[in-house]
Order: sequence, then structure tokens, then C-alpha cells
Amino acid sequence: MRVLYLSKRPWQNWTKIWSRNLQYLRTMSANSPPGTSDGEESLDASAAVPPNNIETMGARIRDLDVDSIRRYLAQKLGFNEPTEPAVPVEKVLDEVNLDGIVKWIKSARCKNIITLAGAGISTSAGIPDFRSPETGLYHNLQKYNLPEPQAIFEINFFRQNPKPFFLLAKELFPGNFKPTISHYFIRLLHEKGLLLRHYTQNIDTLERGAGIPEEKLVEAHGTFYTSHCLDCRKRYSLEFIKEHIFSEQIPICTDCPGVVKPDIVFFGESLPDRFQHCLQEDFKQCDMLIIMGSSLEVQPFASLIDMVPDWCPRLLINREKAGLRSPLLRLWGLMSGGLQLDEEGIRDVARLGDCDEGCQELADLLGWGDELRALVASEHERLELTGAVATPHAPVTEVAAALPLEPKL
Repeated sequence: MRVLYLSKRPWQNWTKIWSRNLQYLRTMSANSPPGTSDGEESLDASAAVPPNNIETMGARIRDLDVDSIRRYLAQKLGFNEPTEPAVPVEKVLDEVNLDGIVKWIKSARCKNIITLAGAGISTSAGIPDFRSPETGLYHNLQKYNLPEPQAIFEINFFRQNPKPFFLLAKELFPGNFKPTISHYFIRLLHEKGLLLRHYTQNIDTLERGAGIPEEKLVEAHGTFYTSHCLDCRKRYSLEFIKEHIFSEQIPICTDCPGVVKPDIVFFGESLPDRFQHCLQEDFKQCDMLIIMGSSLEVQPFASLIDMVPDWCPRLLINREKAGLRSPLLRLWGLMSGGLQLDEEGIRDVARLGDCDEGCQELADLLGWGDELRALVASEHERLELTGAVATPHAPVTEVAAALPLEPKL
């Protein structure tokens, strides 16, 4: 395990990040979906870093004898061997299940909930995820004649040939989709005074459309909300980029020949400053973590589940288990990060299935079910009546105040 500072500023507590994630702290991984960034400074190489025991992993594995492997397999296959009695571990939850999570949220101990969301909370709105076979976005990019599907979101490829991205952006552009039950559940957490922060991998801006305040949002992979010229960094409004995308024109800066790119994070770009700033303070305050619709495969986002205190309960609402710790490595003392969703778990719970159904079930158990249903119905009706579904999901007053329109070309 390697311990390092996440910023140059003095910080009273070390933040633990497994060494397998270190290379991703500033740049998105090659297997991640796109998520803005104006760039960040590199890690402080002069910071004092304790010795990294993980670097000796290979040597330690080589030192494992056959007997160690035999004991592990015997344990998993049920061939029990006489061993020293295990030290009992105190459970965090009264019941390590959804009922236990509900009791925790209702208790006085739960005051600061952090939600982490992936593409799974938006699929019911009609927005495809990135990796699902047959229906995922990457599976359906053949028409753009790319060297590989992910190239459409690589910054170097974009600089050479931005046209494929802007053709795709017309399909992905926010405004034609309604927020889902999952989005409104997060808003309900805010209205109950429980939401500390919502971290999202999504670039669809549906959180904004659901009425979650901007100060509660961390759009880890950026957003269509703003755009910048790649060369001179001039900032452009949502309407500017929308006009060019829907007229199938590549937006060019009015001050220089640079291409104007939406502030979504491409492969090869740094994550937003806000992501780095907020996580330093948020996760040490977190007393309940809810992960929704994420495969937990993209770094550094996936590392966030290990940044909460050891006693903090964690709930996964997803179609399948994700972010699991390795029992083999844990047995050998090499690594203990990730969710523990087996019979030995003391704080981690998985509610497997559709995200909207999971959020509605949780709301029902909390006694908020009818309130959530009414909120979804009234908000969807409002969006239809005002025509807001056909416009970008961002408060009009905020756009007018913060993003004055640039002259049209």
C-alpha cells in the first residue's frame, strides 16, 4: 500500500490509495468512458512517501509455498482444517442487508451521504451506456470508421479529426432526455438534508435537470455545460456549441483557429479541478456511501469507494456485483481494498437489479416511496409543459448569469 498526499497543501490526514490506482490519479484510464478539465499540476514528487509494500508483491507471491495455496483452496472448498480461532469482527450494521442500511440511514449517525453514479442511472432515460454488448455506445460506432471505438474520445485523435465526435455529439447532446427515478432519489436525499455530495461519471447533465444544486455536484468526467477553445482556452456557452453541433459544423473559436471542444474529459486529459478539491474534504466526513449504476472499473473514480472511513456503510445498487475485493490477495495480506459482499462482510450491501427499481425500493423502506413517486410525476409533467425536455438540462437563470452568449459565426 502506498500513502500519498492528494494535493500540495498540508493535510492532517493521509489518504489511502492502492498503488494499482496511482497512475490514474490525474489522467483518465485507457478503458474509461469520457466524462472537463483545464488541466492540473503534476503530483509533488518531493512529498515524503512511506515505503510501498505493494512493490514487493511479485516477490511475496513467489515466496508463497504450496501449503499456503492448499489451505486457501481447502477453505473455499469446505475442507476445514484445524486453525487458530479467528478474532471476531464487530459488524458496523445491525443487519448486513438492505434493512440494516435503512436502519442506519434513519439513525442519528447518518448525516452525510455521498452518492457515486455511473451510466446505469441514465439508461432508463434512453441514454446508452458505454460497454454493454450489442446496445453499448462503443458497440455502435462502426459507422464513424474509427481505428478503434474509444478513439472517438481520445484527445489526440480529436485534434487530428474532430468530425466523428461532433457527429456523435448530436446524438448524445443533453436536452432530449428526462431525469430518471434514480436522479430524483438523489434530489430527495438533498431535500432531506442528507446529501453531502453527488459524484457522477456521466456527462448527460441529467443531475442538473433533476434539480440537484450545482454545489452538490461533482461531474468527475466533465459536462456539456461549458466548452473551451483547445488553443486559446476561450470559454463558450452551451448555446454556442449546440448551434454548431446541430448544424453539423465543427465549432471554431472566434478569436483563433482553434477547435471549440465541450468540457467533457477525453482520454489523455486531466480530471476537473473540482473533483480533486472536493474529495479531499468530502470523504473523511462521509457516513454513508451509495454506489449506483457503475461497474467500478474506471480509475480514479473506482478508488473513491475506499476513501470513506472503515466504519462507513456502503450500498451498491447495480445490475451486478462490482468493485469486489480479492479474497485471495486479502488472505495473503497483499490488498484489502474494494467491497466485501460475502458472508464475512460487516458493512457492505448489494441490491442487485435495475437502478430505478433499487432506488424506489430503498425509498419505500425509508418511508419516502410516495414522495418519490409524486416528485418524479410532477417534475416530468413540468418538463413536458414547459418544453424543457427539448432544451439542455441546466437552469436557464444560471446559464444567463454565468455564461453570456458569444457572437454567432
